[in-house]
Amino acid sequence: MTLTTAEADKLLADHFAPWVQDLGLTTAETGERHAVLRLPWSDRLAREGGGLSGQALMAAADTACVIAVSSARGGFGPMTTVQQSTSFQRAVLAQDVLVHARITKLGRRIAFLDVTLAPEGTDGAEEPAAHATAVYALG
Repeated sequence: MTLTTAEADKLLADHFAPWVQDLGLTTAETGERHAVLRLPWSDRLAREGGGLSGQALMAAADTACVIAVSSARGGFGPMTTVQQSTSFQRAVLAQDVLVHARITKLGRRIAFLDVTLAPEGTDGAEEPAAHATAVYALG
């Protein structure tokens, strides 16, 4: 049984550090092997030059992975990021970002995910702002 978006938003409120909550992430979609979070544009998250900071994008990718794994497992459980690799492909200027986390392998003790981050309203597959892969140890 997957999580609803409301249940996923409750996980964001209950299980993440205050600085992650300050990103303003909301859940747009959940499924058996994926989650989509929205990272709203904020001048507070912009770096010099006006682009959304890489740190904010990486934190959003990590958070989306936790929600995707929780949705696949039917609820939150302990997990630890083992590896995350992010490639930044273009700047995001004054736009919300949709963070698509997709599970590529889910075992009992480990999960592998692929993440695409794209400005809302663009084709994420064709015009990503960033791409990440991640591995999680599951408790």
